Amino acid sequence: MPPAIKKPRGVATHRSEDGSLPQFAVPGKGILTGAALAVCLATGFVLHSPQPGSEYSAIEEPSPAEAALEDTFPASDLWLVTKPPESEFQLTLNNTSSIAPVARTPEPAEQPWIDQVVKSGDNLSLIFQRAGFSTREVHHVVTESTDGKALARIFPGQVVSFKADDDGELAAVRLVKSPLETIVYTRGKTGFSSELITRTPEVREAWATAEITSSLSLAGKQAGLSQTTIMDMANIFGGVIDFVQDPRQGDTIQLVYEELFVDNEKYADGAILAASFTNQGKTFNAFRYVNASGEANYYNEDGVSMRKAFLLAPVDFTRISSNFNLKRLHPIYKTVRPHRGTDYAAPTGTPVYAAGDGRVIKSGYTGANGNYVFIQHSDRYITHYLHLNKRMVKEGQRVTQSQVIGTVGSTGAATGPHLHYEFLVNGVHRDPRSIAKMLPKASTIPAAEMTAFRQSIHESSLQLASLRSDNHLAMNNPNSLDSSTN
Repeated sequence: MPPAIKKPRGVATHRSEDGSLPQFAVPGKGILTGAALAVCLATGFVLHSPQPGSEYSAIEEPSPAEAALEDTFPASDLWLVTKPPESEFQLTLNNTSSIAPVARTPEPAEQPWIDQVVKSGDNLSLIFQRAGFSTREVHHVVTESTDGKALARIFPGQVVSFKADDDGELAAVRLVKSPLETIVYTRGKTGFSSELITRTPEVREAWATAEITSSLSLAGKQAGLSQTTIMDMANIFGGVIDFVQDPRQGDTIQLVYEELFVDNEKYADGAILAASFTNQGKTFNAFRYVNASGEANYYNEDGVSMRKAFLLAPVDFTRISSNFNLKRLHPIYKTVRPHRGTDYAAPTGTPVYAAGDGRVIKSGYTGANGNYVFIQHSDRYITHYLHLNKRMVKEGQRVTQSQVIGTVGSTGAATGPHLHYEFLVNGVHRDPRSIAKMLPKASTIPAAEMTAFRQSIHESSLQLASLRSDNHLAMNNPNSLDSSTN
């Protein structure tokens, strides 16, 4: 008979009545079968053996009953068992360095995007061909995807990217419309689908001050403002200031506005939050406020809208070449003819705005007027826009204030590119600058919203006051290097 295996005291072995593998009774743990222990060994786990010096390192001699039991079950039927810690069995992973790793099939490398920069004169067929794909694929992408037509409106400098599958067939197309918008076209089982991916820019608050030394445009550029922000400011004050005639040397501007950043780089200027314009000693303030209906408009500190019924100047930037003059000598016909309007000299293509909300009553061409547009504003007021290079509205069309209705040109009886602007009240030509008191009053913030309005503009008011104070100190400091800061 093989020698019996000695076991620690407190562990008893049992064989089932049917002769199956022995079971081991463990205090506090119930019965552990030999089969269960075999699984432990097969999976690389064994029960911890007592370490020398531990409370389980001294193995007691078996009792006579235990010795008789060991004689009954030979060592070949037993698994190695030691007295476990009182808490629970601890399983330890055997050294697996000798086990060969399971071979895995490597995932195929993802195909890279191949970029194509749109060049002047490019079309989709040329771009696809440069990327190695046929015009047939152009048809599939454009006709099968929801945003396919966006590919037909590409511009030089944009990037169109292509990705092929493992067989070299077109798998996806990507159009970066702007840093904020990307369209991805992906081939599926039923054709190409498209997904518009948008990004939200980070908004940061900025401020600027400027002093006019020669022109509003130059002062704004020196203050670090974009042309868009300069024109936005002109539109805000367009009902109280004629930025063609009114600005004077020494006038000052203060702005609090938003800047938009993408990937920590400035993308564009955002909305103007507050603005102050001091013109010939008189200061005008404007604050952006979103009313209870969710509409954003600009108001002065008393809650009166900055948006008046009419713009004083219907062009974005220019100079006056001829003021209102009923005895003007006509430059072409060389006769004294009434000049019932104002001429705004500007480069060809300069946008022309509708002075106010209304309906286009005429849009056409004559030998004298060139391309022209007439707009009816309520029953009393009509505005005329002559010598346009292009007309962008049709007769009967509704227009809103500051909407582009055409561009400056020199069509008809004109000596050079300019806008001839007329303002009629009850059918009579009037100087738009002299009838401000006759025009409809601007709207005001409802009394119920005045508290919210004042709370909304409080911080901006303090910022504008601080900017005006700093600018005044800089203008009066002979050691100041620059009176504009951004």
